[in-house]
Amino acid sequence: MIKPDWIAVDWGTSNLRVWAMGASGVLAKAASDRGMASLQRVQFEGALLELIEPWLLPGHVTTVIAAGMVGARQGWIEAPYARVPTVPLQRGLMVSPRGDLRIHVHICHGLSQAKPADVMRGEETQIAGLLALDPNFDGVVCLPGTHTKWAEVSAGEVCSFVSVMTGEMFALLSKQSVLRHSVGTGGFAEAAFIEALDAALTQPQSIATRLFPLRAEGLVGELSPVVARSRLSGLLIGIELAATKHWWLGRKIAIVGTHSLARTYGTALAHVGAAPVILDGTDVTLAGLKAAYDAVRSGQN
Repeated sequence: MIKPDWIAVDWGTSNLRVWAMGASGVLAKAASDRGMASLQRVQFEGALLELIEPWLLPGHVTTVIAAGMVGARQGWIEAPYARVPTVPLQRGLMVSPRGDLRIHVHICHGLSQAKPADVMRGEETQIAGLLALDPNFDGVVCLPGTHTKWAEVSAGEVCSFVSVMTGEMFALLSKQSVLRHSVGTGGFAEAAFIEALDAALTQPQSIATRLFPLRAEGLVGELSPVVARSRLSGLLIGIELAATKHWWLGRKIAIVGTHSLARTYGTALAHVGAAPVILDGTDVTLAGLKAAYDAVRSGQN
């Protein structure tokens, strides 16, 4: 029987991931597709219990630390944003309503920025995890995803950040536009990616005329779905790097994310002369949740 000291939860828009945590680290893990977008407010506790029920003991209260969209306005309970500049997770965690007395759920807040207006929810926990692993980190954190975040971190604080919708644009173009007939679902052609990256970096405005040829070349030429996918990725990440150049140029950069996406961003940044360090998103998330748990346990949060 698994007897965790506490339970870590990463609750995204589409998926829910949980870990039973002990003194030695992860004891067990589970996941489901019951993300925030598929749940009504009254369903959150049930969705969580479906996964963690085997880890709960009668008469014993287990602390649960949850991050991500579970704290959104449409989530279990809204955990207000803390405005930057601020230490990530400095604000006290929200305690969710509960029907099952075996759990005590604490939800991490997000971060907001006034000008230009921006928000993040979930990434702040990863930044807290990065700082737990490297307390002296001073530089820029790149968090690739549906809405990639670039965050400036100094003296233990998130000073400012910007969101870029590269991942969502890639998903829309590759799955819902005419390009869906030409863009593959997997694979990576690095030479094609770099060629498109350079084109977008040199002339970001040219992307308006470079997208449809991905379809046309597949019809009249021999453009493979893998090459088309890699070119599309290169074009979109290229205009992102062009727009965020003042964030990453000459800075220490940490990329936090899933292996394949983080590697793609790492390839792009290395090509433009940067030297990013790539950190596994799950490891950093767990480090951030552990920092939040330690704060709750010590009464600081």
